[in-house]
Amino acid sequence: MTRAARAIRRETSLGLNQAVHRNRALSRAGLSERLFTAAFSGLVYPQIWEDPVVDMAALRLQPDDHVVTIASGGCNALSYLTANPGRISAVDLNGAHVALGHLKLAALEHLPDHAGFFGFFGRPSRPENVTAYDDIIRPHLDPASRAYWEARRLDGRRRISAFETGFYRHGLLGRFIGAGHWLARRYGCDLGAVLKARDMEEQRAIFEADLAPLFEKTFIRWLIRQPASLYGLGIPPAQYVALAGDEAGGMAAILRHRLERLACGFPIRSNYFAWQAFGRAYESAPDASLPPYLQAGHYDVLRQRAGRLSFRQQSMTEFLRASPASSVDAVILLDAQDWMTDADLTDLWTQITRTARPGARVIFRTAADERRLPGRVPDSILGAWDYAEEESRRLGEEDRSSIYGAFHLYRLASA
Repeated sequence: MTRAARAIRRETSLGLNQAVHRNRALSRAGLSERLFTAAFSGLVYPQIWEDPVVDMAALRLQPDDHVVTIASGGCNALSYLTANPGRISAVDLNGAHVALGHLKLAALEHLPDHAGFFGFFGRPSRPENVTAYDDIIRPHLDPASRAYWEARRLDGRRRISAFETGFYRHGLLGRFIGAGHWLARRYGCDLGAVLKARDMEEQRAIFEADLAPLFEKTFIRWLIRQPASLYGLGIPPAQYVALAGDEAGGMAAILRHRLERLACGFPIRSNYFAWQAFGRAYESAPDASLPPYLQAGHYDVLRQRAGRLSFRQQSMTEFLRASPASSVDAVILLDAQDWMTDADLTDLWTQITRTARPGARVIFRTAADERRLPGRVPDSILGAWDYAEEESRRLGEEDRSSIYGAFHLYRLASA
């Protein structure tokens, strides 16, 4: 691993340690926290798992808006460009996600056409992707991102080679999904069968006959009770404890319900999240469901607006702390607040409130069906915001990713 690649990993580890570690290293809780941060120190999300269509419906972005978002896999930051905001600042503690964002931007700006761009991120299992990287993309990457993608994996191959072997099978989440498929096959279940359903009635029949029984298997129920087994879903130890007590059947009941919603809650042809979960790829049909940034109809405007999007390795709170007052119109927090202490939340919302312009909006998701903020952030801060309860509930029901307990929308209250 090169010096630059080691620096990215070191910066990632430092940021995650500050965000997650709450207990002594030699305690049971402390050990769990450190296992989690070790797992999260590399690429986690090859694809982001929040529905950008829901996000954009909530945010109602305007041409002069400054959007600040957690980057994750970069899909949504690029997709928000289709709504024509003035500027998007994408931040992330994880340097691998920042390198992925820079790779997507360089590919968007310098590959010759949509076919090449889609081939790279829509069909990332082609040898020509690595050729395109070497010949076209590489010269336009910043040194840190180039160092990340050219660092050697344990098998001796460069990281960029993931784009010729199935990029969405890599990263912590990609491996987690792959392990789920492997385990299901051991019980004679093909998770991909639901993708062949002709309608939602068949989707439900397949779920009830094939997928639901997996949650009754003794070993699977034992496995779900181990917090480390769900790190691939981005559930840190503290969040696991809170979430496991959120439903009578514990974590097994929660996972069953959310898998059921992913399999049965939306027509399978309209849900690219379901295709990634059950097929580990996007559908190949000409009219397949895709993230907005990969859709051919958006390609030209995305190229024109690419300069409005930036990626940087930094926490959301620190980015806002360094930003001018009244300079931000929309903030997307993903589920990061599920990781935070009361002090962290107060610090974050102090900066959100200070930097918010009139009419600012904030959206986030929670693993449990709870608002997360009342009683934890002082009323003197939270009182500046109006919670859109009915709209939050409606938009949460429309989120095709189906893995969260709730979606939340706050708006800066009128003076």
